[in-house]
Amino acid sequence: MKTGLRITAFAAALAGAFGTAYGVGQTFDPVVAERPRAHEDRYPSGAAESEHGGSAAHAPGGLQISEGGYTLDLDTPTVTAGERAELRFTVRDADGRAVDEYRREHDKELHLIVASRDLVTYRHLHPERAPDGTWSTPVDLPRAGGYRVFADFTPDRPGAENLTLGADLAASGPYSPRDLPRPSATARVDGYDVKLTGTLTPGRASELRLTVSRDGEPVTDLQPYLGAYGHLVALRAGDLAYLHVHPEGEPGDGTTRPGPHVSFSATAPSGGSYRLFLDFKHDGVVRTAAFTVEAGKVTPEEPTSPSPGRREPSGHTDDGHGH
Repeated sequence: MKTGLRITAFAAALAGAFGTAYGVGQTFDPVVAERPRAHEDRYPSGAAESEHGGSAAHAPGGLQISEGGYTLDLDTPTVTAGERAELRFTVRDADGRAVDEYRREHDKELHLIVASRDLVTYRHLHPERAPDGTWSTPVDLPRAGGYRVFADFTPDRPGAENLTLGADLAASGPYSPRDLPRPSATARVDGYDVKLTGTLTPGRASELRLTVSRDGEPVTDLQPYLGAYGHLVALRAGDLAYLHVHPEGEPGDGTTRPGPHVSFSATAPSGGSYRLFLDFKHDGVVRTAAFTVEAGKVTPEEPTSPSPGRREPSGHTDDGHGH
């Protein structure tokens, strides 16, 4: 066999193997990024760039494992798809010490997001911190493949700013990649319809308004969740850049109503596709509605197909995105 044909055959066999399994059992370890030492900055020069352009100093959150003298030290870089596991991590300062004091923001010291690389699976988790600074939370990822873990926090130290650090997580098992869901301004989850109004605009803050209804009637009694009537996370397709999205108003301020509208201010760092995840609470249950949008473009109103939900022990639903 000629050399070119041998290489082609080898590549085809390799592609077939990885299309079948991700991080296969005991024979091969999953391919994951090597974790830096806790005291090292991943980009010490501050000149790192993302595939969408822009220096690290101006990059959106979640693209770096270290920033501003803090590092996300993920103790659990691999899990098995479909099996409950404990996700453990530590936030360390420039001296390698575990950070054990945080400012509470949106009712929590730290917000933890886990999203699959194809942005089909999403988890908003609430880890607990041990006295030694180690965070942990149970996690059950339904599909094999690559995931990104985001820790959104502000250290309770003078001059500290809000940070979102990201680290790679691999879920082993039979792997089947999925396409990004097509753009739609309407999502259906657990009997609720959520409509998105507004356009995510590159380089400029814009208003995103989400309207919640059930059985054709507006929901006007949303319950506070994380200090607001909704919590919105936006992730850029491709590199999974994490956008800081700020709610407009808060419960008890005298002007913000408990539905049916929940408004946010968001800025897209670039054009391209984004996935939006809205958490809202009603009748004591937190649900997640997901949207795909194109920055700078009007999103069509065709609703996405509803997905079967399952209840977590916390009472939250999981429709393939959720908690």
